[in-house]
Amino acid sequence: LSGLDPAQPYFQSTPIEVRLDKSDAEFVDVIHTDSAPTIPNLGFGMSTAIGHLDFYPNGGKEMPGCGKNPVSQIVDLDGIWEGTRDFVACNHLRSYKYYSDSIIYPDGFLGYSCASYDVFETENCFPCPREGCPNMGHFADKFKGKTQNDFVKLYLNTGEAKDFALWRYKVTVTLSGKRKVKGYVNIALYGSGGNTRQHQIIKGTLHPDNTYTSFIDAEVNIGTVTKVKFLWNNNWLNPTFPKLGATTITVQSGENG
Repeated sequence: LSGLDPAQPYFQSTPIEVRLDKSDAEFVDVIHTDSAPTIPNLGFGMSTAIGHLDFYPNGGKEMPGCGKNPVSQIVDLDGIWEGTRDFVACNHLRSYKYYSDSIIYPDGFLGYSCASYDVFETENCFPCPREGCPNMGHFADKFKGKTQNDFVKLYLNTGEAKDFALWRYKVTVTLSGKRKVKGYVNIALYGSGGNTRQHQIIKGTLHPDNTYTSFIDAEVNIGTVTKVKFLWNNNWLNPTFPKLGATTITVQSGENG
């Protein structure tokens, strides 16, 4: 039984006979996409964990792509009717869009078991444990019977628009050069399954010999890494022409470590 952003108003904190609960089926998975407090944010979805697996994409409150200006959202790619609904309840309706995308990407939407979304953004919940991570959406039931805990909260990030599936990688870069410079570093990953766009992993003062770690939520499952593209830019013309490189770049897949 899959709950797509189960309703918060009149249902949250009510007895289990009234609302969706893990006792309603052998396996209950829930996607929370609009769980901000009803007052003052008008969240339509429930924030509490109520299933065997509870997924909180992007933290479960505000979904990427839902902050578009009203005109562009109403004149949506899917038509005016769809766009108007998205304008009124964009976060809430993301749950079924993620679910339908998950049918097309059986290896996508991996949920990382974590205490909170803030902790998910650190290295503490990465990579997936030995038994793997469950997939949010249609294939969540592959994880049936694998959880020991009463409630399992799972976190992940999604794209702003279709296709929503992203794959998480940890990238560690050790810089090389003669002196520190200000700027940013971009990384693109190439692999047997496809290539990513450039992702910014460092911004600010770049110190040679320092090691920097960042997460990339890639728009493609790259498979086996074949190449990493490293680019840096200091944003302005520097007459001393500073040089910067990378001694090592390590890429770790969230899926299998």
